[in-house]
Amino acid sequence: MKYIAGVDIGGTNTKIGILDEEGDIIIKKSIKTLSLDGVEKTMMRIWETICELLREKNINIDNLEGIGMGIPGPVKNQEIVGFFANFPWEKNLNIAEIFKNISGKITKVENDVNVIALGEAKHGAGKGSKSSVTIALGTGIGGGICIEGKIISGFSGAGGEVGHMKLVKDGKLCGCGQRGCFEAYASATGIEREAISRLKVNKTNELYKKLNGQIDKLEAKDVFECAKEGDKFSLDIVEYESEYLAMGIGNILNLINPEKIILSGGVSLAGDILLDRVKEKLPKYAMGVTLQDGFKIEIGILEENAGIYGAAALIG
Repeated sequence: MKYIAGVDIGGTNTKIGILDEEGDIIIKKSIKTLSLDGVEKTMMRIWETICELLREKNINIDNLEGIGMGIPGPVKNQEIVGFFANFPWEKNLNIAEIFKNISGKITKVENDVNVIALGEAKHGAGKGSKSSVTIALGTGIGGGICIEGKIISGFSGAGGEVGHMKLVKDGKLCGCGQRGCFEAYASATGIEREAISRLKVNKTNELYKKLNGQIDKLEAKDVFECAKEGDKFSLDIVEYESEYLAMGIGNILNLINPEKIILSGGVSLAGDILLDRVKEKLPKYAMGVTLQDGFKIEIGILEENAGIYGAAALIG
């Protein structure tokens, strides 16, 4: 029997899993990434963990077909990482070659959100659909476009960076350094920034009470929790968020016309209180033909395993 290792490398933690021929995760482990140790030590630690997992399942290393990796940054040709979003590593590193030299195994690398998208497309909410776009709503906004089982990475690895579509001319400053990005309005950071600015002038609401006046401690989830309890102040912020989320999704639908939009990440956990409003507003921004019967917008179902599944899918 052949096996594949799926590796989801994050800024703080790295999730590693071994999948069997049926595509099921049979064992997994999370380790600290410790990127400050440098690329060689980080990759060696990942390989040692893969070997440890193989030993635990009594799998001969010769039966490991290859390793797929998701990593934060644009990836070209499933080999070269243009730059690292969270690591102090050199630009244009051939991570696939570095890891192959360590392991002796075929290695393929892709952007971390792209592998989440591939995981959801093949094993999760997008299973059975021919085209899907996964939008990762967290501190920022990432995206992955999957067509006929393949990720659209783009010419230089920046394909799917939907978070940096411009929604407002000269709008709010984004973490990328530009203004008016989708991410600046609809990410957890965007929600928190909007909520804090409103709390500075309106303190007669349940959200302010929940925070005991410590508005600098606010997180996006606090807004959604108070909204679900009926706090009008928080519901207004959810309306604000859903408007920009619908606008961004509408642009994606008009450009790509996917069968499914899949939402993942912390903001997506708000559930129906956000999703219902987005669906209601979508006809304002998406052409009617993109919303015809068969189109669906859903929450991802693989959660923390999506990256492992998607990384492994790079191999087979």
